[in-house]
Amino acid sequence: MDLQQRINAFAKLGNFLSQFSSRAIDYNDGIPFNSLFFEGFKHQIKLAQEQNGWFDKENILYALEGWAQQLNEGNLKEWLKPYDIDLKTSKTIAIVMAGNIPLVGFHDFLSVLVSGHDVLVKQSSNDKHLLPFLTKYLEKIEPNFRGKIKFTEDRIVDFDAVIATGSDNTARYFEYYFRGKPSIIRKNRNSIAILTGEETEHQLKGLSEDIFRYYGLGCRNVSKLYVPKDYNFDRFFNAMFAWRNIIHKAKYANNYDYNKAVYLMSEFDILENGFLMLKEDKNYSSPIATVFYERYTTEDKLLTELEINKEQIQCVVAEGFHKSEVKFGQAQQPNLWDYADNVDTISFALTIC
Repeated sequence: MDLQQRINAFAKLGNFLSQFSSRAIDYNDGIPFNSLFFEGFKHQIKLAQEQNGWFDKENILYALEGWAQQLNEGNLKEWLKPYDIDLKTSKTIAIVMAGNIPLVGFHDFLSVLVSGHDVLVKQSSNDKHLLPFLTKYLEKIEPNFRGKIKFTEDRIVDFDAVIATGSDNTARYFEYYFRGKPSIIRKNRNSIAILTGEETEHQLKGLSEDIFRYYGLGCRNVSKLYVPKDYNFDRFFNAMFAWRNIIHKAKYANNYDYNKAVYLMSEFDILENGFLMLKEDKNYSSPIATVFYERYTTEDKLLTELEINKEQIQCVVAEGFHKSEVKFGQAQQPNLWDYADNVDTISFALTIC
């Protein structure tokens, strides 16, 4: 199977996923093997919702829609153009996936397979329904993938390299367990937004998407704001209002009530609007329903601080402030070439030979 065949297969998978969007779930007669897989995938979406209370239908469909937009022949070719993908011998790369948002490990899965390697997947128990089913579709439209994709719930054995994602604590275990193997080990990271006070209403509404999408559970979710010394939060809170109904989601509401009680009992000063709390804090990782903030005095000092702490930061959401910034509202819409932790998984895969 050559590279073009792999690209064609993932482009067809993108077409299949295009039927599942936040606007509607619509059957398309032109999708190959759709009669075999469409209803089955709808059932897997339902199972994913039932298994994980954070995976509501809206967020699952948002994730699927994002992948449908990325998985087309033009994007795939543009992404892979800089690489010389010509493996003589395929190896097995294991992937230990997180389960914080739907299909969070799909980019690693795609990178390994499109580079020509075999993949051994250990999924999180929080997200175990969607990817195995999509794998069956992938193998149906491109039979050469059969035998190149394996899933396991047991201890990972018989692999040549590994990509593992987890918390800072599990990363220490990964580093010990996978010592001696080529690896990418990902730890906790969080995303930030830099405000100047000159943001438009449209930009601030985009920021609300960066904060609330997936209930704030993704590493690309904004968990901290940097604001000028005299920043007034009124316009910020007005822009957040579109997400007010999130407080009616039981798991989110429970976290909101719990964290608010902790803050009040600890006599912390907080700003809140009934569904989001702001707490002044130097840390990057904020609890659910809370966004930390910190005031900055000069742009130069802030840029220096961000450089010092870059290993803790996934995305910087800003406008004309940072060299690698993401536009407001785009944090959860990465391109294929936007690598987690800025570690190029294709280049890594091509070194395994």
